[in-house]
Amino acid sequence: MDRLEEQISFLLEIDKQKEIIRQTYLADGSRKETDAEHAWHIAVMCMVLSEYANEPIDVPKTVMMLLLHDVIEIDAGDTYAYDEAGNATKRDREVRAAERIYGLLPEDQREYFRGLWDEFEAMETPEAKFANTLDKIQPVLLTDRAKGKSWLEHGVRSDQILKRNERTHEGSEVLWDYVRDIIKKNTEGGFIRGEDNGA
Repeated sequence: MDRLEEQISFLLEIDKQKEIIRQTYLADGSRKETDAEHAWHIAVMCMVLSEYANEPIDVPKTVMMLLLHDVIEIDAGDTYAYDEAGNATKRDREVRAAERIYGLLPEDQREYFRGLWDEFEAMETPEAKFANTLDKIQPVLLTDRAKGKSWLEHGVRSDQILKRNERTHEGSEVLWDYVRDIIKKNTEGGFIRGEDNGA
């Protein structure tokens, strides 16, 4: 029963993801999404959009990677994409969180799940590249539908979004082209600040 107790302990711990509020609004702009909602959404995106990956991927493995990649934010918190100070300490906070949270599991699952997180972070395999693409484009899709709400609140510039997405094409050129058009449309529409507007 020790194994089961460890597994239940992990499952109860990750319930806290439902309480982590991100900066991205739901598509209708009514409220901000939680980490758990974000993970669910990009996991479903993977099942629907996997045909657009640049390379063949193991879809179930990628879905699992997406479902598990943000559990570390239970300890590390959600760091807003364009928060320079927060991003400076993000890696250290997240590694400590990964050690603790994945460490709740039995050894075999601990190693496998932590390995998926490390793979996601390294962004070297086709699965990790595609997973990162989905993680980056989902907020753009939602924010576009929410009429740029979080971009306007934070005064986000187009060069910041493009810098954050400089490797997004590695997972899917098709999806990156689609999202790049959304970024351009929102910059022209004034929902995203241009590089010369207060950069």
